[in-house]
Amino acid sequence: MEQGRRAREIEELEREVQDLRRLSSPGTSQTELERLQQQIGELRREFYTHLGAWQRTQLARHPQRPYTLDLVRLLFTDFTELHGDRFFGDDPAIVAGFARFHSRPVLVLGHQKGRDTKQRLARNFGQAKPEGYRKSLRMMNLAAKFARPIFVFVDTPGAYPGIDAEERGQAEAIARNLREMSRLPVPVVVTITGEGGSGGALAIAVGDRINILENAIYSVISPEGCASILWRDACKAETAAQALRITASDLSELGIVDEVVAEPQGGAHVDHEATARLLDPVLVRSLDGLTSLAQRSNPDRPDATLPVTTAAIRAGDGKQ
Repeated sequence: MEQGRRAREIEELEREVQDLRRLSSPGTSQTELERLQQQIGELRREFYTHLGAWQRTQLARHPQRPYTLDLVRLLFTDFTELHGDRFFGDDPAIVAGFARFHSRPVLVLGHQKGRDTKQRLARNFGQAKPEGYRKSLRMMNLAAKFARPIFVFVDTPGAYPGIDAEERGQAEAIARNLREMSRLPVPVVVTITGEGGSGGALAIAVGDRINILENAIYSVISPEGCASILWRDACKAETAAQALRITASDLSELGIVDEVVAEPQGGAHVDHEATARLLDPVLVRSLDGLTSLAQRSNPDRPDATLPVTTAAIRAGDGKQ
């Protein structure tokens, strides 16, 4: 509650400074306004540095955070979306397609929540059904066939829990993805950009490198769900969020993620372009590291310049 009050105070101060800037005459000195703006910036930096787990959960759910298609637009070129699982249909909650990343052909897939009510309903709030996971696996197998690295962006509250999804084998689809992704012979670089909710996130998040944005979360259950089970009171979600250790810093400390990616001041929702600029070198470094590992492990292979996963290296000819 205290942090929420401080956030509102900082936003109010910023609005007042902007009002003063608009009302000031062209000849008025801007020195004092700049000083006030700098002080507010310091307050904002201090505030976001000490956010609690529940506050970061709320930031991870912010409706203006960059989604997969936003990152595709900012980080990739020549994106061509592919559809359908070849069994039942397409699932708009997950987008997938081939693109180029710094001129390298890759596969990109991830959750898409939607911006307005119409989009959110169409994309089921980013909650995938079995056809979404089967579509993802079909695309990943296609990427493996053509030796294309895979970039995955995770942002979902969880797999869709509806009756129709269960009837079509939701649990089986998730389990199959977990098994098959661990066997893929190409690099899989996963980035958790918002909510990493339970099996719905994990079903496309088995990778060689797991990155997470600074204010994203990754958990086996939502704080509200945990509070409802343990205390039979969803209002204790803040306590549950702290106990679950779902923040990026906690996950890094526990060794669950490989790298925490900084966000722009105020969070990724404030500036998508700045978020992409901060994420881009991390993705490059992740892919280059896997490529280098493959070359060191198999220097005599004719395709040693192609990036392969550590799982494929271990299953190779044993050269070290």
